[in-house]
Amino acid sequence: MREQILALKKEKNALILAHYYQTTDIQEVADHVCDSFEMARRAQAATETVLIICGVQFMAESAKILNPNKTVLLPAPDAGCPMADMIEPRDVIKLRKLYPDAAVVCYVNSSAAVKAVSDICCTSSSAEKIVRGLPEKQVIFVPDRNLGAYVASRVPEKEIILFEGFCPAHDRVREQDVIAAKNAYPAARLLIHPECRAETLRYADYIGSTAGIINEALNSSSEEFIIGTEIGVVDRLRMIAPEKKFHPLTNGFICPNMKKCRLEDVLNALENNEFEITLDDDEIEAARRSLERMVELG
Repeated sequence: MREQILALKKEKNALILAHYYQTTDIQEVADHVCDSFEMARRAQAATETVLIICGVQFMAESAKILNPNKTVLLPAPDAGCPMADMIEPRDVIKLRKLYPDAAVVCYVNSSAAVKAVSDICCTSSSAEKIVRGLPEKQVIFVPDRNLGAYVASRVPEKEIILFEGFCPAHDRVREQDVIAAKNAYPAARLLIHPECRAETLRYADYIGSTAGIINEALNSSSEEFIIGTEIGVVDRLRMIAPEKKFHPLTNGFICPNMKKCRLEDVLNALENNEFEITLDDDEIEAARRSLERMVELG
């Protein structure tokens, strides 16, 4: 399958983008393995006519928004995002009415429809920079309450209004999980994602996006790490830095939707052009502004 995928990729002029949370066999056939910000940037810069997104629905939608004239395929069509499903455009509109002077910053983990009614998107790597750079003193941050609370702690000069969404995989980690991991691996540095609760972040040696966590682990002089994000990042680090030790914060740190894409699904996407992402032109145009601002400012 791997050989077939690599051959078809050239034949179909396709680019395969895989998120760090994908399984290692998917990562090995991808042109780029990246976080959601880099995935959006790579999609926007792509010269290929077909984009295959090994990730979840909102990532494929973002690629389509930035490339409306290209074919964007999501190999696992049922790979959704529970956090993205927690918010609808009407929720953003309601918050706008309550806080008319506020800018709406939308985490990229959201639907195209929610992006369309927001002012600017952000990723975990760019959220702090984007919020700090906005002229508005009030910021509505949707949908992730944990990432929003972390940004609020870093940008105290702004009033951050939070929506009560969250990533189930990150939000379920508790303080006792962190204490147990640190007791088990006392020499390890804890690198953790800001989608986790504040009670866990206070134990961190480093807080950052998936790409930030990987870069920190690779560039650090330390040899042992506890990785506080989806277990795919542990797999990635073990693959590219076998000389170091990497431990998941908990063995249950898994996003089921990110694991839905299989090698045979990627092959099927290339062979049969499945499953294509289609969006309404008006929705694409409205959502594109917030995504392009993110790529420009992030």
